[in-house]
This record gives sequence, C-alpha cells and structure tokens, in this order.
Amino acid sequence: MTQQLQVVIGLGKTGLSLVRHLARQGVAVAAVDTREQPPELAVIRKEWPQVELHCGSLDTPLLQQAEVLYVSPGLALATPQIQREIARGVRISGDVDLFLQQAKAPVIAITGSNAKSTVTSLVGLMAEKAGVRVAVGGNIGTPVLDLLSDEIELYVLELSSFQLETISHLQPLAATCLNISADHLDRYRDLQHYTEVKLQVYPRSQWAVINRDDTAAQPLAVTGEQLSFGLSAPSGDNAFGLRDGWLARGSENLLPVSELKIPGLHNQANALAALALGTAAGLPMAAMLQALREFAGLPHRCQWVRQIYNVNWYNDSKATNIGATLAAIEGLASDTGKLVLIAGGDGKGADFSELADAVRQHCRALVLLGRDAEQMRIALADTGVFAIRVADLDEAVSYAADLAHPGDSVLLAPACASIDMFKNFEQRGELFVRAVEELA
Repeated sequence: MTQQLQVVIGLGKTGLSLVRHLARQGVAVAAVDTREQPPELAVIRKEWPQVELHCGSLDTPLLQQAEVLYVSPGLALATPQIQREIARGVRISGDVDLFLQQAKAPVIAITGSNAKSTVTSLVGLMAEKAGVRVAVGGNIGTPVLDLLSDEIELYVLELSSFQLETISHLQPLAATCLNISADHLDRYRDLQHYTEVKLQVYPRSQWAVINRDDTAAQPLAVTGEQLSFGLSAPSGDNAFGLRDGWLARGSENLLPVSELKIPGLHNQANALAALALGTAAGLPMAAMLQALREFAGLPHRCQWVRQIYNVNWYNDSKATNIGATLAAIEGLASDTGKLVLIAGGDGKGADFSELADAVRQHCRALVLLGRDAEQMRIALADTGVFAIRVADLDEAVSYAADLAHPGDSVLLAPACASIDMFKNFEQRGELFVRAVEELA
C-alpha cells in the first residue's frame, strides 16, 4: 500500500525540525515554501536529499497529494491554497500538535499578548532550581520537536496565537493566557477573533492560571482547578498578588518586591504568574523564590542598558504591540522621572491612540521612526507631548539623549514590529544598545 504523503509548509527553524522528525520516523514527507531560498533549504537538501522540495510558491501538486499539512506558524491559514486543501478534507496540523501527541511528561502552556517569554523562562528556571529535568521551548528558543526526550520530567512551552491555530491535542497540566491587547490585527478579523484563538489554551487544562486584572484574558468557563494572579492583594490561598511591597499568596507574604531584579509593576505581575504556574506544577516554594531572586530578565524585554548623566536607558525592543509598550511605560513610571519614548515601525494595523493617556501622563518626548512613524505622530498629537521623527536608531538615540532630563529614563518600546527596518526585534534591540553604549 502506498504511504500517505505528509507535507511541511515553511522551511524555517520550525519546518526543519518537522522534516527531521518525520523523516527519522520513516514518514513520506515533502516540503514547500513560498520563498525561493528559504533559510533551511541547504540543510534539508544535505541531510535529507530524498525529501521532495518545492520553493517559490504554494502552487504545487504536492499539496493536493498530502494527507496532512504541517503549516508554519508564520503562514496564515486563510491563505487561499491552504483553504482549498482544508475544503478538500486535508488535516491541518503543526509542530506543537505533533509534539503533544508524543510527549510523555506534563506540559505547562503559556500564551498571551505580552510577557510570554519572560514568564516561560522564569517557570523554566524555577523548575531547574527545584531539580526537575525541564525543557523550555515553543515560540521561544528551541522548536518543540527538538525537545522530545524520555528523560524530561516537565515541558514549559510558550505558545503564540499562530501556533494555537493548529493545535488540537493540548491537555496541559497548567495553562495561562497572561493578557490580551491588540496585536496581529493584520492577520485576524478583529480583536475578538484574536482573543478567541488565545483562549484555546484553557479548555482541557488541569489547572487554569487566570489574570484577575485582565477580563479579556479570562476563560469563559473553567473545568479544572484554578489559581489567579494580579496586582491586588490576594483574597485566598488560590490567589497570588501584592501586599505592602511583598509578593504574596493568600495571607502569606512570600518575597519583598525589592528583591526582584526585573523592574516595573508588569514584571511583578509576571513573577506572580510564574509562581502560580509553578505551584500548579507542584514546584517547591523555596526553589521558586530563589529563581525570582536570581532572574535578571531577558534581552530586549525592558532590559536596563546603562545610566548616563543620571538618565537610565532601557531596551524593550520586544514590545512589538501597543499592550507591551503600555506595560513598559506604566511599569517604569513609578521608578523614574519622565520617559523619552523611542517608538515606531510596522504597526500591524494597530490604533496608536490607545497609547495617548500613558504618553500624556508619563512621557516627556516621543522620538519616532519607521514606516508608521507619521501615523503614530498624528495619533498622539493631542497629548501635547513633543514628538520628532528621525531616520534611524542612531539618530533616535542622539535626539533622546538631548531631550532627557536628569532623573528621566529613555525607553525603546516601539509598539510595532521591526520588519520594516530590521531583520527582527533582536537586531533592533542590539543596534539600540550599541548606539547607547557609543554615547559619550
């Protein structure tokens, strides 16, 4: 009997891991990419020469021959060629769904518009401190199929909305949607559609970890156990919150906020979310608190760069949507004078006027760059905050240095994707840091 063909769409890091995994299992696999020279093309040709490849478009008979299409998170399911195959009855899947069918250890699933990587990394560190053999990946770091091992005792996965679209086998030990803010509206019908996809993380979770402060991120129904986190004082043992400068659970104070190395209220919320997830996974409190004391944050996530003439500089290049920028502004506001905000890029259809109140209250000046800089300037003109458009990051850093007063902070939190000017948000952040380090 002829073996059914399984087709991988997208030959980036995730696609490569899929091809490797399927080929090693003896599956008949082919791969397709819309790009003429996708990133991992040469590797696949060298390692798996038997895998049939088609590059440059999705118009290939390979799709019509497929029993399963493994679709890259970067490609919308609304793409006409994929919709045509869905109508034909082809099963759509992704690398995370394949992983979930084969993983033997429990899974913690973390999604949300912002802070996914920080909370995922924190929970991973907490497990390490507890002596648990843990693997961390998904939308952060290593593709999930490369994590599969019988030695692993716990998986901690960051899941994007794009990944959740192709998951049908998610039954995590604990799950959370950290928050919801407008993002990827160039891909979803509207904010409600985007939210519905995010909330798919919850239905079959043993533990739901819920943000008390964000009703949009809360599941409509919870079938398992429940823990909550928020910036208010916790009302019972199933709640984590803040009390008199402490991270707390119920009536118990756990750790002074002053012992956290990560700055801002938003990171206090992240710490509380990680504590709730770790508790659901049975991690000992002492190990989790030690992880919180040591965790210094991730690059490009509200990362302190340096202080010059009593002005602190922060790199939050990962703030690629309005919600992340609001969190950074409001999180730093209590620790600084005014902010000089460097922002702009590819806005992905967002409404920049949602930044107006925070900008009016906390910002001294706006330094704007990128494709949608003028759109952002117009949206924030009524704030009365001085705004200037610049050509590149070097010029942005130079103007920001001139505009900041002693006691202020300069914050790169673009509220936009980076692809109009940079390879990715990491490159944007690295160039910002380099420009700051070159200041006298």
